[in-house]
Amino acid sequence: MPQIHLRAQPDDYAPLVLLPGDPNRATWIAEKFDGGPGAARLVNSHRGLLGYTGTYHGVPVSVQTSGMGAPSMSIVLEELLRLGARRFVRVGTCGGIGPGIKTGEIVIALSAAPVDGATRTYLHGEPYAPTADFGLVRSLIEAAERHGQKPHVGQVATVDVFYNPDSDDFSKWRSRGVLAFEMETSVLYYLASRAKAAGGEVAAAAILTVSDVLSEEATSEESYLPLDQLNRSIEPTIEIALEAGIAV
Repeated sequence: MPQIHLRAQPDDYAPLVLLPGDPNRATWIAEKFDGGPGAARLVNSHRGLLGYTGTYHGVPVSVQTSGMGAPSMSIVLEELLRLGARRFVRVGTCGGIGPGIKTGEIVIALSAAPVDGATRTYLHGEPYAPTADFGLVRSLIEAAERHGQKPHVGQVATVDVFYNPDSDDFSKWRSRGVLAFEMETSVLYYLASRAKAAGGEVAAAAILTVSDVLSEEATSEESYLPLDQLNRSIEPTIEIALEAGIAV
């Protein structure tokens, strides 16, 4: 039976799914599958949540738009799990707040502080540390290094507000060792861990391109990369995510 938002059948998705927030990026990723542009099969377009399935180096792989924010990610993840997907790699962007982090660099999230409302709703406000799958994280790091990248690896914070009226909120989280703000990873890690605890072979990780930085010297709007530069910076993370995903 098709899901409410992902109008697909269980065999429409591969076990491995890449999760960009942007539907345009989903199409871009699908064009890197075996056969190039047009070869991947469109398995969902409902509500603009574009999803494609194909192969990469002969390995089945899907890409599914998650939308922006933890509520949208939670809907997509719940339905992907019901449709049989089991390995998830978020390919997204983040706002760097850690010392020395620059736009265009890569952050691989070991864990995600659940500052968002969706994860807190699942947890009923109880303390919890949403954490990535170690094997996927290791595979992402190794693939990044093969591409000549030196990723920042550590904790991010998942938030609900992009235009935060508290202009110095970043300093509090930076002092706690958080590398970046983003908007989806916490609920991704929670739902994957919940499914694994229930007996599923489920794993999740996130690789993020730094689209902007927040500091005493600059705001997100002042530092946000122009779209062409951002796309050039995202390009290697797509290759890294694909290589890492099929290696696990």
